[in-house]
Amino acid sequence: MAKKGNRVQVILECTEHKSSGKPGTSRYITTKNKKNTPDRMEIKKFNPILKKMTLHKEIK
Repeated sequence: MAKKGNRVQVILECTEHKSSGKPGTSRYITTKNKKNTPDRMEIKKFNPILKKMTLHKEIK
């Protein structure tokens, strides 16, 4: 049975990866509370392909 609530799964994708020209993508899956954060998330996460911390934005 599914849980009821405001938490939803979101996908975070790297913003710097496309401009680097390297193949692949850096994506993370996390959850957020829609009631507390209605707008899209932006978090600094580690990109293993670029080997540095980059800004990851929520995609739909």
